[in-house]
Amino acid sequence: MDIRTLFSNQTSSIQATTKPDAMAAAEKFESFSATLANAEGEAKAALSGNADPHALVTALAQSELAVETAVTLRNKVVEAYQEILRMPV
Repeated sequence: MDIRTLFSNQTSSIQATTKPDAMAAAEKFESFSATLANAEGEAKAALSGNADPHALVTALAQSELAVETAVTLRNKVVEAYQEILRMPV
């Protein structure tokens, strides 16, 4: 590995942490959608008999984790909103 590669990796990681929250959230949502689409594609391929069972199980586990993460995030947002509603005016 040369110094240019190390520098570019560090620079890209610094730039990744300075993204606005809206852009970061949009990227996470796109990643979530891609994970679900991948699992759906694997499931369709498995139903037609063209998929590796191991790939199907991996895709389904990834989609399950993504959905659980999204539900947890939703619950935290709802909890924060309810806490704001309980504040005295």
